[in-house]
This record gives sequence, structure tokens and C-alpha cells, in this order.
Amino acid sequence: MATFLVTYQGGGEPPASAQARQQMMSAFQAWAGAVGSHMIDPGAPLGPSKTVTSDGVTDGAAGAGVGGYTLLSADTLDEAVSLVQGHPFLSRGGTLVVSEAVAP
Repeated sequence: MATFLVTYQGGGEPPASAQARQQMMSAFQAWAGAVGSHMIDPGAPLGPSKTVTSDGVTDGAAGAGVGGYTLLSADTLDEAVSLVQGHPFLSRGGTLVVSEAVAP
């Protein structure tokens, strides 16, 4: 099986109320349970970042910001995509990018 990096983009801020955040977490946990053994690392939301280039270091992310990540295992890219199509982040207006980690 291959490893796939799922990056989270957009989707707005987390809900302000504790009840809404709990509902969001419950929906994520239900999705993670459905993914089952394909889950390598549920990941986490990402905080502040810095961009490092040969010219120096700047605050913030270069280009489109990534708000979080998940690692999945699957036989193919299409299988990995099918695993995230029911992800609750999509219902918040977010976008998921699924990329295969290519072994050196």
C-alpha cells in the first residue's frame, strides 16, 4: 500500500461555540472510524507558519495555505480519493488535496 497526504484548505474558521466544535469533532471521528485501517495518522490543524527559501525566512505560508493534514494508506490514488469523498470538512466549504507520497 502507498501513503497519501491529505491537505486541508479553506473551510473557514472552527465554530465559535463549544457545542458546534464538539459536533465537528464527532463528525470527524465518525469519518475516521469509517476509514478504519486506512488511517495512518489523523493529523491535526496547523497553526502559524513561516516560509523558508534560499533568500530567507518570511512569516506565513507561501501560496495557498494548508490548514491541516491527514495521512492515509491505500492501493491507488483513486482509492485514497474515495476515502475522503465523505469527509465532513467538505461540508464546511473546504477543499481536500490528496497526494501520493513517492518513495525515493
